[in-house]
Amino acid sequence: MQPLKLGDRGPAVADVQAVLRTLGLLPGNGEVPGGADAEDALESAEFDDRTELAVRHFQQVRGLSVDGRVGDETYRALTEARWSLGDRLLRFDPERPVRGDDVIRLQERLHELGYDAGPVDGVFGSETEVGLRSFQRDYGLTSDGTCGPATLRALRQLGRKVTGGRPQLLRQSASFVESGPHLIGRRIVIDPGHGGDDPGNTSGETTEADLMFDIASRIEGRLAAAGATVYLTRGRHQGPPLAERTAFANDARADLFLSLHVDAHPSEHARGVASYYYGTGSGPSSTVGEEFADLVRREVIARTGMLDLGSHAKTWDLLRMTRMPAVRLDVGYLSHPVDRLLLLDARLRSVIAHAVLAAVQRLYLPAEADPPTGTFTLPAAP
Repeated sequence: MQPLKLGDRGPAVADVQAVLRTLGLLPGNGEVPGGADAEDALESAEFDDRTELAVRHFQQVRGLSVDGRVGDETYRALTEARWSLGDRLLRFDPERPVRGDDVIRLQERLHELGYDAGPVDGVFGSETEVGLRSFQRDYGLTSDGTCGPATLRALRQLGRKVTGGRPQLLRQSASFVESGPHLIGRRIVIDPGHGGDDPGNTSGETTEADLMFDIASRIEGRLAAAGATVYLTRGRHQGPPLAERTAFANDARADLFLSLHVDAHPSEHARGVASYYYGTGSGPSSTVGEEFADLVRREVIARTGMLDLGSHAKTWDLLRMTRMPAVRLDVGYLSHPVDRLLLLDARLRSVIAHAVLAAVQRLYLPAEADPPTGTFTLPAAP
């Protein structure tokens, strides 16, 4: 869709405003008059300053990019926010998965009761169906994988069973500790950003797509030398859409997913390294993704001396639709002269690749064997 922005008018703006009112982010009840007056009201709805502020607030709390515009991702998030648990029947549809805040609440409730419903991501997938069927079977309900009135009553009547922390955190952490410290046989997908007809950010003849493919290839060699099975989501001249990249990682049954990017900004002060993992910052999140985002960013910072911009929770589809811990790493600003000079140095790109290798290895080490940031080494690829 064409992004909605300040000054736009029409029914699409009215629809966005109605959702924002429902969420309590805009004043009023969202009601419109009937008949011809209703049509006039929809056509005259304006994306004004208050609407932009409400959209920014919504984007902030939902872990989206905060730009005050309503593009595809923000519109999908607004649509999903309409739903509360009990508003509709929930069931698994492999062709058109059900998405919404009601699914998030269902997944959270199942986890609280000790059932593995997969990632708390608001997508009713096969893992959520398995968890729901297990719950229904254990409590004497029809085990049909559909969340209807009887299942909802049972979910609401039962108390919380899992204690001592977020259930998903406990399950993910235990799984990684039990899997052992080695990298042999680990399946890791590296996603060089952009590619094909999309060069990404550019500076002269230097493109984000080329730089990221170079770094991804260096990471691939080092991880493979350490025993991991590594896949790249694209070739040097390819540029698959986001959905294909996440589907590729899911089909490969990857253990980790790392997407590589560089940023750019008109400000002369914008520079540094940032990492992103799935989450909103206050609600559901990928626990291992958060840990890996922190590890890989700190390893790059310690070895390159670049500015530290922190790790951040986001609900971008790149992070949300992967079924394994996923991280996006932005390794500098191509628009900043210092960062650009560093990125153009092949030695620095090799340092970044080694930093990623160290972060991946540290992710699997027990706490007592984890070395200080910037000190871990493994033999480089020949």
